[in-house]
Formats: sequence, C-alpha cells, structure tokens
Amino acid sequence: MKIVNTSVKRPVGVIMIVLAIIAMGVISVRNLAIDLFPEIDLPIAVVATSYPDAAPAEVENLVSAPVEGALSSIEGVETIQSQSQSGSSLVIIMFQNGTNLDNALLEVRESVDQVKSFLPEGANDPSVLRFNPNQMPIMWVGLTGSDIAKLQNLAEDRIQPYFERQGGVASVNIEGGEDRIIDLELDRSAMNQYGVSPQLIQQALGGANQSASAGSIEKGDKDLQLRIDGSYDSVEDISNSIITTPQGAKIKVQDIATVKDTFQKNGTSLVNNEEAVVLSILKQSDGNTVEVSDNIIAAMDDLQEDLPSDVQLELVVDTSQFIKQSINSVIQNMIFGGIFALLVLLLFLKSFRATIVIGVSIPIAIISTFVLLYFTGETLNILTMGGLALGIGMMVDSSIVILENIVSYRQKGYSLKEAATKGASELAPAVIASTTTTLVVFLPIVFVEGIASELFTPLALTISFSLIASLVVAVTLVPMLSSKLLSKMAENSGRRYWFDRFLNRVTNGYAKILAKALKLRKTTIAVTIAAIIGSVCLVPFIGTAFIPEGDQGQISISVETPTGTSEEKTLEITDKVNEKLAEYDNVIDVSYVTVGSGDPSSAMMTGSSSGSYTLQLVPADERAKSTTELVQELDKELASIAGAEITVSEMGSGGVSSGDPIQIQISGPELDVLEELADQVLTAIEDVDGVYNPTTSVSETQPEMNIIVNRELAAQYGLTYQEVMSQVQLGFTSQTVMQYREAGDEINVRLIYPEDERSTINDLENLLIQNQQGTQVPLLTIADFEQEQSAATITRNNQQRQVNVTSDYVNRDLGSVTEDIENVLDSMQFPSDEYTYTIGGQAEDMMEAFADLGLALILSIFLVYAVMAVQFENFLYPLIIMFSMPATAVGVFGGLFITGQPLSITAFIGVIMLAGIVVNNAIVLVDYINILRGRGIDRHEAIMEAGKTRLRPILMTTLTTILAMVPLALGYGEGAETQQPMAITVIFGLSVSSLFTLVLIPVIYTYFDNLSERIKRIFAKKA
Repeated sequence: MKIVNTSVKRPVGVIMIVLAIIAMGVISVRNLAIDLFPEIDLPIAVVATSYPDAAPAEVENLVSAPVEGALSSIEGVETIQSQSQSGSSLVIIMFQNGTNLDNALLEVRESVDQVKSFLPEGANDPSVLRFNPNQMPIMWVGLTGSDIAKLQNLAEDRIQPYFERQGGVASVNIEGGEDRIIDLELDRSAMNQYGVSPQLIQQALGGANQSASAGSIEKGDKDLQLRIDGSYDSVEDISNSIITTPQGAKIKVQDIATVKDTFQKNGTSLVNNEEAVVLSILKQSDGNTVEVSDNIIAAMDDLQEDLPSDVQLELVVDTSQFIKQSINSVIQNMIFGGIFALLVLLLFLKSFRATIVIGVSIPIAIISTFVLLYFTGETLNILTMGGLALGIGMMVDSSIVILENIVSYRQKGYSLKEAATKGASELAPAVIASTTTTLVVFLPIVFVEGIASELFTPLALTISFSLIASLVVAVTLVPMLSSKLLSKMAENSGRRYWFDRFLNRVTNGYAKILAKALKLRKTTIAVTIAAIIGSVCLVPFIGTAFIPEGDQGQISISVETPTGTSEEKTLEITDKVNEKLAEYDNVIDVSYVTVGSGDPSSAMMTGSSSGSYTLQLVPADERAKSTTELVQELDKELASIAGAEITVSEMGSGGVSSGDPIQIQISGPELDVLEELADQVLTAIEDVDGVYNPTTSVSETQPEMNIIVNRELAAQYGLTYQEVMSQVQLGFTSQTVMQYREAGDEINVRLIYPEDERSTINDLENLLIQNQQGTQVPLLTIADFEQEQSAATITRNNQQRQVNVTSDYVNRDLGSVTEDIENVLDSMQFPSDEYTYTIGGQAEDMMEAFADLGLALILSIFLVYAVMAVQFENFLYPLIIMFSMPATAVGVFGGLFITGQPLSITAFIGVIMLAGIVVNNAIVLVDYINILRGRGIDRHEAIMEAGKTRLRPILMTTLTTILAMVPLALGYGEGAETQQPMAITVIFGLSVSSLFTLVLIPVIYTYFDNLSERIKRIFAKKA
C-alpha cells in the first residue's frame, strides 16, 4: 500500500507527525473535563410555584392542576409529574428523547404565561427552569466557630463571594446559620386601645421607609438633583415611627409593639456534631469537577490565613476525591494491563526489539485517542478511561499481525526496508477489515436512545478512537520502526526454549483434538449445543442488575419525625443518632447533618420535622467493611430510636438513574383509596426476599386544623372572607412589612404576635377578628374547626393522582427482586380498572436499557456479517465464521455465574464488544484454509495445516486482549466495580469462544463446503 511505502521511505516525516500528535495529546489531556460519569443530557423542564401558607390539597387544585393542563398540549411531552405540598408546587415535564429543550422551554414559558392569570391571588409567578441532573453540589465546606451569627456574616460577606470568583464555580449556597431580623411584637391590648389594625401599621411603615426623586433645581451653572431620603438609619427610627390612628391621634410604633432586633435560624447544620455554617458549591455545566475542587481547596487555604483564630474552614464532602481515586485506579489497571500484554509479546516473539516496536503503538494510540476525545467534546470519566483500559489488549492486535508478517519476510532473507514494505502492504487490507468488524459493533450504540446510549456512547467512541489510532499506527509507525530496529532477530536460546517446547506440545495436542473433531463432527456439534443450552440454563441463577456502582464511602441518613414536629424535638432525635454514630468514629471521617434547613421561597423546602445526615467514610482500604455492610449495620442500630422514621442508604453516583432502585407507582382518582392500596402493597412486598427499607410516600402526613368560615355569619358582623383569612394568617404567622437597610444588608421587618398568644388551639378559637368599624369578634363565633390528617405531599402523574412505594434491595439482584414483586402485585386485587400500578426507578431504566442494547446487539451482528461478506466477496464463508458467536454464550454466562456477577448494562456492553472480537480468530482461520486450498492442498490437510499454523497468532492476540483486561476484571481500586462485569464478560467470552472457534469452525466449514459442492453439482446438472 502507498501509505506503508511512504512511512518506510520517510521515517523523519512519520516521527514528526507522531511528535505533533503527542504534543496535541498533552494539551488535550490538560483541557479535558474530568468527571465520574458522562453528563446525561435529559430533556426535562421544571415549573416551580410558591403559594405561601396554602395546604397541599389547595396547592394541587389551584396551582398544580391548572399548570399541568396548560402544559399537556405541548408537542413532544412524554410525562408530566407534579408535587403539591404546603406552600409550593413543582411540575416536572419530561420530553421525548431528541427533543430540542431550548425550543421546548420557550413553549413551556408561553403556556405558563397563559395560565398565570388563573392562579390564586396569593400565588407567586411560576419559575420555568431547565432540569440538569448533573447540577448537584460537588463540594460542601463547613465553617465552624463559637458565634454562629458571626459565621453567617463571614460566609455571606467574604467566603461566598470569594468562592464564586474561583474558576468553574457556578454558584455557592449557604446552609444553616442565622439571619438578622427585626420583629415588631404586637400588643393586642394597646392596639385595641388606640384602635390600630395591623394593616394600618403596615401602611404607615411602608410609606415612611421610602426614598424618592423630586426633580432638580439650578444652583449657579449647575443642576442639583433633588432627592428625599426617608430610609431608616437605625432600629430606633423604626421604634419612633409615627402612626396616625383612625381618631387622628399620633402614636409611635413602640407604643403598640415591642421592637426586637434578633436572629432567625435557617435550620441547624452540624459538622462532626459541632454547629456550623455550610457552603455547597455547584460547578458550571462545562466545568471540570476536579479542577473546581482544586480551586476551592486552594481558596480555602488562602481564606484560612485571614480568618479569626477561632474560626475554621473544613472540607465536609468532596466528590472529586472519589473521581480522582477512580481515574487513578483505571490508569493503574491500564498500566498493568499494558505490561501483561507486552510480557505475552516478549514471550512469543523472543525479541526485545520486536516487543518495543509493538509496545510503542500503545501510548501513541492512547494519546491520539485523547486528541479525538477533546475534539468530540467528551470528558475523562471512568467509562471513557475504562474503554481505553479494555482496548489496550486489542490495540496491539493489528500491530502483531503486521509485525509477524514482516518478521517472516525478514527470515526469508529480505532486506529491512523490503520486509517492512512487503510484510505490511500484504496484510494491511486484512488488518483493516478485521479492525472494521470490531468497530462496526459500536455503531448501533451511538444511535440507540435512552440512558444506555447516554452513558456508553462515550465508551464506544473511546474504544473506536483507540482502535482507529492503533490501526493507523500498525500500517505506518510499525513498518517504519521495523525497518530500523529489526536488524537482528534473536535466535532461540536456552532461556526461552522451554516456551517453544511448551508451545509445540500445545500445538500437537490441538492437532489431535482437531483431527478427532473432524472425525466426530456430529458429536462435536452436539457437545457445543449442549454447552450453549447449559449456559443459558444458568441465566436464572445469574440475575440482572442496573449499573454496578463503586464504593464511594458516602452514607445518607434520613430522620423523619411526624410533620409539624418542632425543630427542638427533631434535634433531640438527632442527638440520639449522634450517640449511636459515635461508636463508628473509627470509620466515619466527617459527619454532616442538617435539621430544618431550606429556603422558605424554595419549591423543595425541608421542614423542621426532618433531619438529613451525610457521612463521609474513611477510604475503603482503611476499613474492614464495605459501605453496603455499614449501611445495613447502621440501619439495625438506629431502628431502636423511637419517635422518628430513620432510613439509612448508600449514596450513589447520582445522575445515572431516575430515582430509587425499585419504585412502584400506583395511580388512581381518590387519594384515600391510593393510600390504602399503598399500605397493602408495602405490607405485601416486605416479605419478598431481598427487599430492603420499603417506604411509601403517603406515610408522610401532617396534622391539619381546617378552619371553616361561615361566610353568611361573618357578613353579619361586617367581615369578608378575605379579611378573616388575612387576620388569621397574621395571628399565627409573621408578616414582612418592609426591609431595613444597614451596612449594605437588607433586613426583614416583621409583624408578629407574642408566642404565648399563638401557640394553642384556645388561642386560635379566641382570636379576635376586627371589622372596618373596629368591632371585634372571636373567630370561634364565625367559624367551625375540624382536625384531620392530610398528605404532606400530593403527587400526580399525567394529571392523575399517584402514590409511590419505593424500596432498596440487598443480597439479591435487582431483576429477581423486581420479578418477585411483580408476581406479588399481580396477585393483588385492585378496586377497579381506574387504579393501576407501574414499576419505575432503576428497574424501569434497566429494562429499557436492556431492550435498547438488545436491538444494538442484533444490529451489530448484522453489521459484522455485512463487513465480512464484503471482505470475502462471498455470503457463505461469513456465515461459517458467525458460528463462533453462539459459543460465546458459554463463556459469558459461565463467567458471570462463576464470579457471582449479575448481567448488568456494563456486562451487556461487553457482549456487544464480543460480537466484533470473537469473529477475528475465525476470520484468520477460514481465510488461511481458503489460501491453502487455493494452492491445491486437500481440504482435510488444509484445515489441519491452517489450525496448527494460525494457532500461534490466535493465542497471541487472544492472550494480549485477555491479560490486558485482567486488572479490571479483578475489580482492584476505587470505581473498578463499574467496568468489572464488562471485563469479566470479555475475558470469559473470548477465552471460551476461542477454544470453540479452533475446533467448531473447521467442523462447520466441512459441512458448508459439502453443501456448497452439492449446490454446484445441482447447477452443473441443470446446465
């Protein structure tokens, strides 16, 4: 080939190109973003609306339902889900894959604008947001000290702005701490005495605390702008604000209210059981997680030098640590795999120089892959790096075939350049075709939809890039280096002669087995079929799973007390949890807990009745138990704590799946019926083996006092429903009337009644409601009261109410547990056809991914056959070669059964890879049989000679591929669990398939050759 001739004749040019690629590779690596998994671009939009003080049912009817109705007509909408809870509505719109989310967001905003006017008066304008599962905090930094108010000021004034200026940081949120607030505690008797209402106070303060422009006047040759500044300068100004009573008297705020300059807690955050302010850092969408983490850590060091001695910045959780450890583990496995592959080459080739020629192709191919990854916008993650690790053994296959042919010409007496040119040019077309069969199996993965495509397209691209790069190296760099380095070929020496004798024994043994197989052809085929059937029978014992996740050493503990529980009571529960956790100090590195945190304006607010723990464990090699084992142990320990529902779970990678492992979604019209069904389902699945920590969403209920105003009776007292409602709200909640500015800070000023006047049911019943004439009437006179339990959150799916029963699983695979749960649900009697259930969460994602990958596998097999048909210019020989694929099932299922690994998505990807790999050995064998027969050799002799001759290169390519994957298959290092099933699948599948290929394919060849001869004779007779 011309390329080969050019590379041999112009070695300097090849070297310069290689150096340029290395330089580009170094630049690419420095600029590639690093993450744990590829970013998943899901077309999801969110509409968040706050409706302060409204009950969940009211939010559902008045906010969520109208918004859902407006959005349902948008083209491309797949699912609309809503969550209605006290004071907030969250509507999630999931579009079909491939939808342009930018255009969809415009339609969502237009639909929301149309429904705005129909929302209740107290509801705020809806916010339309793009949902990005990757936009989760990557770090949490704790600020500890003795004065929590001081910490809050430091966090807001210095630390938050400084962190946000760091490269790659999108935003920094503050959790915990205290906000300064000014409360005007109203005196009811004084207000009654002066005839002052809360509305009058609000109008007086709002009108006084204002600034305005009053035009301009001339002063000499200049214009002076006139400005009236009525802003308050101090808290005393608020106390001395003048209010005009309805009778015309002038009084001050301090006459009817106690002015309190105080602080309001934003929940409680504890770091290692010490109260703290915690800052969570979000990276930009195109940011490098590791780089952002390094920038924040450097910023922490800079800030610590200027902070007071009693204030400490502490790293609470850093997700980049696991990413770094995972990437380092993969790199280490790549290095070991490369070393194993080179040792195999050295053993077979018996030449350091020949080994170096092939060994150079590995780093060049890897560096070239980095360049291609950079230009395609991919990131460095455990899947792309795992693809390189898996591809290392395959990278040298093309180079081995080329080098062996060059060496054979060299041993025949050809010169260095002639041997390099002829040897490489002769086999270049075959090598290209062989590499193409491996490449085409990845094409369907790029085009299938769903989470499988999102996650494994980068892996497919990585392996494809590495194989393309290794192919280019094989037909350019390898011939050039061979023409310079293979001046002397090492003779057999005693040091390595043992291996030649061993290889001769293997070859002779194989020849005997092959001869018997050709005599006992039916027996050979029967044994193969029996082995395949036996391996398929192992499938029920193997099970299925989603994506194996690494041991990140992070545990989440949820403490749910009954809704409405005070923060103080919740803290008492968390103190008991802390006592239990103290026994695990040797394995817990950092403990971070939040109680009652959340922004009241947020649609996803966490109330005071819940606490959330994040535990960062010490590295896996410093503890005897895995994270999963510790989760189960802690769950048993904390179950003894009364007064709260405590759930312990392992924190996963995030962004890979849509929720819990098992999610049973029950839909129907009546909430009461759904709650009853959810309880029945929960009870039923608790007995299923493997089900762990099942919970139901309807268990989250809140006590509610329903105030039913008698509107006709209220009207008789001169009161409207709106007046009654607003006065009740003010009587039991605070009302912000203005903002007071001091030293650049905006401080809320609230009207509030004393705690002892708004704490009991008696206070509610005797609340005095005042009409516009100043007459007061107790609320009990004009209203009835009903106490009830209502759902804290009302969930709807596609405009139908829904409750969810979720569960984790242990000691079994996800597929088996899900199947048993479905059998239990099928045996249950649902009230009517209106009530249905579906299985969601990881179980649903797994089934969808398997369906997509199954289609990809079928397409891959077809493409492999098509490539071989083009290569052989024949439809029959590729069909013979395809018989090497069924035998792969023996290795795949047998390997998964032996190692105890379920059939996961990563293992399925390994099966697809095998479709392109296993045929290469059969191609080499059948191709050489045809060559020998073309020389006039008898079929039997040709098969025997081809088997013995091609055994050596088949063993070389198979062993290099297998041994390069052994470190990954052993699961050594952090994050290796994800690639482990893929490596196991390829190793066992390729090993067993290679053995069957060497014996079965020659037998199949004889049958098809006989069939071909019969067809020829039939056509000859007709002619």
